[in-house]
Amino acid sequence: MKRRVVAVVLGAATLLAGSPANAQAALKPYDHKDPYKSGCGNSARTVRTATINSKANGQVGTIKLMWSGKCKTNWIEVSTATSARGTISVYAADGRYDRFSFKPGNKGRHWGNMIWANNMCAWGGVSVQWNGGKGGQNGAGTTSKACK
Repeated sequence: MKRRVVAVVLGAATLLAGSPANAQAALKPYDHKDPYKSGCGNSARTVRTATINSKANGQVGTIKLMWSGKCKTNWIEVSTATSARGTISVYAADGRYDRFSFKPGNKGRHWGNMIWANNMCAWGGVSVQWNGGKGGQNGAGTTSKACK
């Protein structure tokens, strides 16, 4: 009896290891990785742009949706105040996403991690704040969808 239970458990583990979800994950090796450390950023281009706006201060930066044809990935790049901190998000139409937080510095240039988005739509957004966000010192922006 014990042998049969072990065989069933091992069989289930083998089925899970070979499941389509695991095979699909193997096809997306760049998800949640830095586009410049991976080399994907070297051949990238901007596919959508938007502004980062603050109700109190107007435009406080720009947001770009980037595409790497080499890696078939999208990510978001931000240009804002050096003193700003924030969160960058990128979304793929199949429900996958990545969220990346950045701290002040880097001359206001920041980027998030990648999401594989070949043959599907992707978009992204950012929220920023400076001086603790008090007195309307915050902003947000979202790109429109780009479909590759």
